[in-house]
Amino acid sequence: MTSEKFKGVKLNIDPGTLRVASNNAEQEEAMDELDIDYGGESIEIGFNVTYLIDVLQNMQQDMVKLELSDSNSSALFTVPDDANFKYVVMPMRI
Repeated sequence: MTSEKFKGVKLNIDPGTLRVASNNAEQEEAMDELDIDYGGESIEIGFNVTYLIDVLQNMQQDMVKLELSDSNSSALFTVPDDANFKYVVMPMRI
C-alpha cells in the first residue's frame, strides 16, 4: 500500500496484539493483525516500511524481539537466540 512518495507504515502495539496499517494517496488502506507476546501499555509508532523489510530480510528466525521505550524513540530489533544481532530503526511521524 505504500508508494515511492510515502513509505510510512503504522504499528499499533497493544497487549497481545500488533496491528500493522498503511494507506496511500489514493485513499486505499491495508491492515493486518498479529498475535504477540506483549503485556505493556499501548504504543502507536510509525516507520519507513523499507527499513522494516530490511530488518526482517536479514533475519532467519521466526521470532523477533522489538524493544521500544515510546513512540518517538528508536526501536531495537533483536533475535532471542542470537545476542550479537541488533538492528536499530528510527521512527517517523505518520
